[in-house]
Amino acid sequence: MPEATRPPAIPSASASPPAEADPAGSAASPADPSPGAGPAGSPGPASSGHPLDNPARSSLTGPHARFAERRGRVLRYHPDVTPWLALPDDPGPQDWADVAALAGAGARVTLTAFREPPPADWEIVFHATGVQMVDDSVAAEPDHEASPLGPADVPDMLDLVARTRPGPFLPRTVELGTYLGVRRAGVLVAMAGERLHPSGWTEISAVCTDESVRGQGLAGRLVRAVAHGIRERGDTPFLHAAASNTSAIRLYENLGFTLRRTTSFLSAIVPAVPVPGDVRTPGRRAGNLEQVGR
Repeated sequence: MPEATRPPAIPSASASPPAEADPAGSAASPADPSPGAGPAGSPGPASSGHPLDNPARSSLTGPHARFAERRGRVLRYHPDVTPWLALPDDPGPQDWADVAALAGAGARVTLTAFREPPPADWEIVFHATGVQMVDDSVAAEPDHEASPLGPADVPDMLDLVARTRPGPFLPRTVELGTYLGVRRAGVLVAMAGERLHPSGWTEISAVCTDESVRGQGLAGRLVRAVAHGIRERGDTPFLHAAASNTSAIRLYENLGFTLRRTTSFLSAIVPAVPVPGDVRTPGRRAGNLEQVGR
């Protein structure tokens, strides 16, 4: 592909979403450093706007605070839980220096809902437009064939993810919330579950079906079943999809999700020799932006 330009800043959504709910459950205070976190000090408020404008940060300063690692104002999930990293709404040079220190030189960091591109010397390895959709009229209901999945099922879940590539799923992702799966002849062939958890909202994620059972409606059934569990505890579902994944977006629209906003997904490589306090080193070119779905 030809070399691409730097991604533009992403504006906040202007539309008001329906009143959804994420896990309102309590969690450890974000001011309490977690094991392996950076220096003590509050990371600041989750967001100056709606919790879904910066959902990873809203999660890590709220119900998912127990999974957070922090340096300065930068937060991330423990690396074997999920790769999302959360910047403040107004990141500056020191925040990018803290990202570099937290992740380590040469590490790949993953962002969503970012508003500013990374510094000039960070190599972009993936950049894609996405959509954020919220529950408007989902016919949430349990599913007779869906069974809860837990730590003992992780090898089968990772195998299904390797076959279907729904997005990031790591050995401890299952700890983020409820996961449901369908087995046929003992083989896990479909699943869906919960990931990001801003206060009052729960993200449905890892929706995937094996090729052998596609066309049987399992994805829709599992999304409705996960949504039912979310609603039962007083929360409201939301989800993300790549803007290019029109078949998934069509499915979610048919299930009763509506578009709240567009967003961006980005992965970038921390420079090999980050400069503390000032990582904006001019003169190096950004990496290529890759197509979604590769």
